Amino acid sequence: MIAALIIFAVVLVMGVPIAFALGLASLGYLFFNDQLHLLIGFPQKMIAGTNNFVLLTIPFFILAGHLMSAANLTRQIVLFAQTLVGRVRGGLAAVNVTASMLFSGVSGAATAEASALGSIMIPAMKNDGYKAEYAAALTAAGSILGPMVPPSLALILYGVLTGTSISDLFLAGIMPAILLFALLLAYVLYRARRDGHPLPPEVPPEERKGLALRTLPALMMPVIIVGGIKGGVFTPTEAAAVAAVYALFIGVVVYRSLTLSKIADAFYATATMTAGVMVIVAMAGMASFILGIENIPREVAQGMKELSSSPWVLILLLNIILLVLGLFLEPLAALVLVMPILNEIAPAIGMDPVQFGVMVVLNLMIGMITPPVGLCLFIVSAIGRTPLEKVAREVLPMIGLSLLVLLLVAFVPTLSLALVMIFGG
Repeated sequence: MIAALIIFAVVLVMGVPIAFALGLASLGYLFFNDQLHLLIGFPQKMIAGTNNFVLLTIPFFILAGHLMSAANLTRQIVLFAQTLVGRVRGGLAAVNVTASMLFSGVSGAATAEASALGSIMIPAMKNDGYKAEYAAALTAAGSILGPMVPPSLALILYGVLTGTSISDLFLAGIMPAILLFALLLAYVLYRARRDGHPLPPEVPPEERKGLALRTLPALMMPVIIVGGIKGGVFTPTEAAAVAAVYALFIGVVVYRSLTLSKIADAFYATATMTAGVMVIVAMAGMASFILGIENIPREVAQGMKELSSSPWVLILLLNIILLVLGLFLEPLAALVLVMPILNEIAPAIGMDPVQFGVMVVLNLMIGMITPPVGLCLFIVSAIGRTPLEKVAREVLPMIGLSLLVLLLVAFVPTLSLALVMIFGG
């Protein structure tokens, strides 16, 4: 097993995609343990890993997000956020955070949010006198709101891997996301006073007129998804298809900004992204098979129990491990890889599976903005054309706020479960 881990680490450092790194490590395990006869079962394990009806939600939600972005809704949401915030000192930074919260119900993925909003907000903030590294760091921190609000791809995958209700997971992520949004907004206003940030430009009257009504159809998507599932109108998979059709409808009929070429580009982007996700799931199925042969999930769980019998200590230890893992692995790949282990540990903690899922996903998302290898940091650094180390310094206080929310999710069940209990989960 040590040889497999070395192979995995080496090829990952070499820049090999995570999916192929998992596959090569699994093959290395069979070779060094003289078990190549098991290779015949790998295709079966790969197919079994992707042969889940609920996984159909992923391409449909990805398609809905791409159609919304192609319909140029990002600018509409930014203008609406600017109207909500008004002309306060540091207002454009507050618009950045507010737009991240509003856009989170459209994208479902941190990287999509960082790219879409970053391309608008980072240049706008730079032109208004903000430091490029601060604008980039704020965009990166706001991007992790996306995976906490429906339609969240990470929460969907967690639900598929554990059998947890996806609609309950969607509801459970909303309150932590709102809390993180409020903390980021407070930080932005504090920085505005401290650093003397400028007043934002006023939204032109001709653009402000009817802006709320024009933005409302886009903001209704998470309401339709969660309301439809909890109301028994459709299943999570059907909800994803409804979301895609709804995005196509409002893009073509309501906003009239979706052309045939944009729709084709959205389908192409969806196909490539879905293929990447499914390859990761398939390869991680091989890695999970190897972990099962070595009985590693049970041994890790037993080792943690021997370290301490206190659930609080186990939760802290688990969060530290997940934070480190999130530094190096893309969240979807990390979920597929570690869930066999986490499923063994969760009963010892005694945490509700819905709360546990929100904690795990938020933890891995924080890794997306944590130096030195947070993927969202690379995206915003490229957009802002500013060195990664400068962005990393600016994002550290925001990571601290995210960790505070993570601790509250871990130790205050009501934060994530209140809406679930209200709506009968």
